[in-house]
Amino acid sequence: MATLIPSLASVTRKMTSGERRFAQRLESHLEDDYFCWYDVPIGSANVHPDFIVLNPRRGVLILEVKDWKLDAIRIIDKTSVTLLTSQGLKHLANPLEQARQYAHAVCDLLKSDSALVELAGSNHAGKLIFPWGYGVVLTNISRKAFAETDLYNVLLPERVICQDEMVESVDCAAFQEKLWGMFGVTFPCMLTMPQIDRIRWHLFPEIRVSTGQRKLAFEPEAQEPVADQIPELIRVMDLQQEQLARSLGEGHRVIHGVAGSGKTMILGYRAQHLAQAMPKPILVLCYNVALAVRLEHLVKERSLERKISVRNFHGWCYDQLVLYQVPRPANDAADYWDELVERVMRGVERGQIPRAQYGAVLIDEGHDFEPEWLKLVVQMVDPETNSLLVLYDDAQSLYGANKRLGFSFAQVGIQARGRTTVLQLNYRNTVEVLAVAYEFAREALLPKEAEEDGIPLLAPQSVGRHGPRPELAGFPALDKELAYVVSRLREFHAAGIRWNDMAVLHRARFMGERIAKALEASGIPVEWLGRSRANRRYKPAEDSVKVLTMHSSKGLEFPVVMIPWLNAMPSPNEDLAAEAKLLYVAMTRAMEHLVITHHGSSPFVQRLGKALRRAA
Repeated sequence: MATLIPSLASVTRKMTSGERRFAQRLESHLEDDYFCWYDVPIGSANVHPDFIVLNPRRGVLILEVKDWKLDAIRIIDKTSVTLLTSQGLKHLANPLEQARQYAHAVCDLLKSDSALVELAGSNHAGKLIFPWGYGVVLTNISRKAFAETDLYNVLLPERVICQDEMVESVDCAAFQEKLWGMFGVTFPCMLTMPQIDRIRWHLFPEIRVSTGQRKLAFEPEAQEPVADQIPELIRVMDLQQEQLARSLGEGHRVIHGVAGSGKTMILGYRAQHLAQAMPKPILVLCYNVALAVRLEHLVKERSLERKISVRNFHGWCYDQLVLYQVPRPANDAADYWDELVERVMRGVERGQIPRAQYGAVLIDEGHDFEPEWLKLVVQMVDPETNSLLVLYDDAQSLYGANKRLGFSFAQVGIQARGRTTVLQLNYRNTVEVLAVAYEFAREALLPKEAEEDGIPLLAPQSVGRHGPRPELAGFPALDKELAYVVSRLREFHAAGIRWNDMAVLHRARFMGERIAKALEASGIPVEWLGRSRANRRYKPAEDSVKVLTMHSSKGLEFPVVMIPWLNAMPSPNEDLAAEAKLLYVAMTRAMEHLVITHHGSSPFVQRLGKALRRAA
């Protein structure tokens, strides 16, 4: 069964009846290694074929689908068609010529990449390493009717699939033979997955993923020629992520995803899409202040800040009270944060704060939200658009876990039954980092199933990317430990890793202050998020090592993560399982290198040592 992107269920209402039937044939009559894109623009909206079919053994095929009836075609030549419609005569492009131009545009784009063309010196130097073709699907004209007209003079018969050649009963081999008969030239090929990713990187810029933790889901448009912009390492959403991102339709949606599964990346794609499609503003919410600042920074990079508002939840509550002149709690109130939320909820109930303020609401790290908060936020979605997206991973829930036991989405007004997706593949961490982190926290992360409307606990699965083993180093005293942290950061920097691609995570604020002072004294540029209101001034792109608490690191990622002072964990009077999950979250911030140090023993030092040995 072929993979259709977006999924057929998500686009069936926008398809013509013929497009829908043809998409069904593609799904049912092609094997698993076929990938088909429907109505997805290539590079720009000016190149917009109906279908793109990609197969590693066959190549790329561009198709235009027309539901025309024979008696509606009044005049047709090699460049244009005059068609009788319910609105009168329309003058359109010849669909075969249209498909040909699209195919040449695709080829020209892909030829800019030396990895996709034959090497100099070969008989086919400069040509693509795979075949390509184009054709037309006439969903309401039979082959017999086609042959009895002079259409074959302007629509080459071998580049046309007719109505009776795409019915459900047609033989799969015969259907495929018609498709691949549309190629002018064929030759053996076998595209690798990296080559397929390169093709997708060129065709669909919106699915590009930058290295590092500064980009949300895609890179800004290149200013230089494409050939000068192609990076050595191509990173794109994988096919499941792309299909999910493009298939998110109307209504309430929930994505359950393990750490590093690309949830935030999908949120970024969705936010941009909605910002372009909706007149009302889009609200992106999260709990973590540092994550909110990072998301806001990335939205500004795309010049979308006028359409997309990014806030941490309590900051948004504060804004609501100020905007609608609802009295705020006293700054020194013992229950300030709880009262802040309570006053917003009461304001909404009384009509002081309006509902339906946003065309869409997207919630990142939804596992940090109390059920009452979610119930409040749901009311902010305009019922006419009814667009809500919640990203969730119960393994990373660090706040108020006891209050959420038995919680279901329907109880808070999230109607996502039948529109829930699970992502279990971890792309962020190497096999080595993920294995150690999961082995350490295994008892706290045992998978549990749930009803579709409930909250499952998922076990992460690695995509198989390898890197260095995590390090665990012990020292006789804190000063020796911090000196090692400084030296390792310098080594990483000397190896070409930027300062802002490194983070030092700590359990308590006093630790952060000591760590930041040690780094500053050594001349390493530091951004310590423990200073007063520093989280709100967080500058992700500033070239400095980020020093922040484990809690504040949620939702972020860095090529290098160092975790000193492990002997202070588990923190006294804290739940052991919660502390294990916290360290798991901290460890899974590391994309490549994870270095953990201590200057004494503790249950977690011993436990991590065992995890390292078991994961070896």
